[in-house]
Amino acid sequence: MTPANIAGMAYIKGLNVIALTDHNTSRNCPALLHQAAQYGITAIPGMELTTQEEVHVLCLFAELADALRFDAYVYEHLIKVPNRPEFFGEQVLRDLNDEPAGTEPYLLINATDISFDEVYDLAEQYNGVMIPAHIDKSTTSVMSNLGFVPPDSKFKCFELASPSTLHKVREQNPYLENCNVIFDSDAHYLPHIHEAVYTIEAEENTPRAVLAALTRKLR
Repeated sequence: MTPANIAGMAYIKGLNVIALTDHNTSRNCPALLHQAAQYGITAIPGMELTTQEEVHVLCLFAELADALRFDAYVYEHLIKVPNRPEFFGEQVLRDLNDEPAGTEPYLLINATDISFDEVYDLAEQYNGVMIPAHIDKSTTSVMSNLGFVPPDSKFKCFELASPSTLHKVREQNPYLENCNVIFDSDAHYLPHIHEAVYTIEAEENTPRAVLAALTRKLR
């Protein structure tokens, strides 16, 4: 799952737009954006933030500089536990040529001290958008870990792992009725990157236009 291999597989699968959302870091996004550009693929820099409740939240940005500023903030709030490569693997940082440029010593799948209800405003401060991740999963989701979607939430889009759960989660959580929904690969291995089966209706194929489409009001 190096940046070059992700971009290459996305090209083979016929994807127009991809996002890189490593756990609690955006530091491989520069390499991914560079590699994706070689294939004419629009790449959105992002992160899969883990809140203090261990809820996973996608944070996406139109600009790489904003993603990296957000990354620096999140790193300060990561609960620092040393990585154990024998169990979790090396956390490798890549340069623009896809060569190893270092490793991250602290475990990135660990939680931060950022609460779920802070994330929307925090992402907005860095010109980003908040998308609660795979909310229908039985672990690390807002529904599994909090038990419900807070009715005073501000996010405008959520991610589902399975399209078949859409009616149920909206029925159980009225807040979601006015939110957009995305289905995506959530790939942790190259073969798991989907074919181009889902579409987004955006004004143009740019990160800013895609994020605007994901967060536009339904009503």
